Amino acid sequence: MFAKFFKMNKSVLFILVIITMVFTSCVPTKDLTYLQDGGKVYDSIMVNQSVKKPYRVQSNDILMVNIKTSDPVLNTMFKPSDRTQNVSNEQVLFFEGFTVDDHGLIRIPVLGEIPVIGKTTEEIRIDIEKKLGEDYFKKEANIFVNVKLAGLRYTINGEVKIPGTNTLFVENATIMDAISNSGDITIIGDRKNVMVVRRYPHGVEMHSINLLDKKALESPYYYLQPNDFILVNPLKQKSWGTGTTGLQSLTTIISVLSLATTIIVLTRL
Repeated sequence: MFAKFFKMNKSVLFILVIITMVFTSCVPTKDLTYLQDGGKVYDSIMVNQSVKKPYRVQSNDILMVNIKTSDPVLNTMFKPSDRTQNVSNEQVLFFEGFTVDDHGLIRIPVLGEIPVIGKTTEEIRIDIEKKLGEDYFKKEANIFVNVKLAGLRYTINGEVKIPGTNTLFVENATIMDAISNSGDITIIGDRKNVMVVRRYPHGVEMHSINLLDKKALESPYYYLQPNDFILVNPLKQKSWGTGTTGLQSLTTIISVLSLATTIIVLTRL
């Protein structure tokens, strides 16, 4: 009687262990859903005020400066060369853009050296228009200047489907844009602790952002800056190697138990 009871309890305990292993080794849905808000449901979309500040140019940034006047002859002074007609967008940026040197300057034909470091693109535009108006052209020339960052270049690595370096040709890009452009985070990527390595004038800093929390929209690291490095680390389920879904975990456990049973049977023969 006691042996039968022990055998029954042993079977129940064995089943409980299997169930526990399956559910602790798979990735729950709450660890995969972006921008959660504690299960609350709203009838209308809540829009958070962006905390994004205007980006200030740093060394090694590439700027595109477009200068036009009402005089076609004068326009040729600032027209890009024809040698980049058959190259890709990123190559055009490299050849035709103005790279900020270590002294915070760019060199523009006719105008010479222009200090740009620490300034916004709007401030740089005003400086160039002022210099053109004072030193080279009259008001009748109708000077038009457009200054933009030459694409937003970033690198993403770790648990994403398509890691690598990419360039987004938009004014404001977010970390979600970068993740979408890389094919999304894999099922075993840690969305709670996405690392953003960002370069500042004083050096490099690492920041963490929790993409499962809606408060990520208010983070100063939600918006990308040029040359950001995004790192998505794996969840502990990957190091355990038991699978990322309940079915995968169960299959792995059954395979291990089958192997163990086979070994036990063979050793008793």
